[in-house]
Amino acid sequence: MRLLLVVPFLIMAACPALAGDVEPRLTLPAGDKAVALTFDACSGAVDDRILNELIADRVPATLFVTHRWLKRNAVTVALLVAHSDLFEIENHGENHVPAITDRPSVFGLATAGSLAAVSQEVLGGAAAVTATFGRSPAWYRDASARYSRDAVQLIGNLGYRIAGYSLNADVGASLPAAAVAKRVAAARPGDVIIAHINHPERPAGAGLAEGIRALVAKGTRFERLDTAFALPTG
Repeated sequence: MRLLLVVPFLIMAACPALAGDVEPRLTLPAGDKAVALTFDACSGAVDDRILNELIADRVPATLFVTHRWLKRNAVTVALLVAHSDLFEIENHGENHVPAITDRPSVFGLATAGSLAAVSQEVLGGAAAVTATFGRSPAWYRDASARYSRDAVQLIGNLGYRIAGYSLNADVGASLPAAAVAKRVAAARPGDVIIAHINHPERPAGAGLAEGIRALVAKGTRFERLDTAFALPTG
């Protein structure tokens, strides 16, 4: 049985999301000069352009995976396990459902709609990560990076930190490669970057790989969330 942890809440972004929802911002702890790369694996396949670049240049990263993505990508899962020194695997939910209870949809996705459904999404995703990788996740990021306020409280009570971000690299893998590369290359010390690693069919992935190479060339230090933030106890 997973022990519940007492965790601090994130400071919410200055501009709340629609309908009173919140979009948490996260940066690395004060004084940390590294950059944190975080990738969402929502559904579908894997973008090898990004994954191969991370492995080739030994760049650590945090991957947020859903249960449904894990079921469809056994070969990639084996590769992540083989490079466990590089990749931290965290919880993106069971079926990629936004943790929102106060409206029916966001960004075209049907929301959880209730706290019971939010709990199922969080715990189902956590169980899949634990079963696949042999360790319990500590962080949670939902399908939209937006949350209703009651869901934020619930997720904390379940023992998980919400993974916000400070730099959106690809806006849901919707941007052209050049724009993504420019955004990533402009990352500042302390930034937590959000991007997607499950759209090999889109040009955004090529831009991500290029931007990561630019950061490597500048001598950027990269850090995973599990090493940047001390785990709470209790």
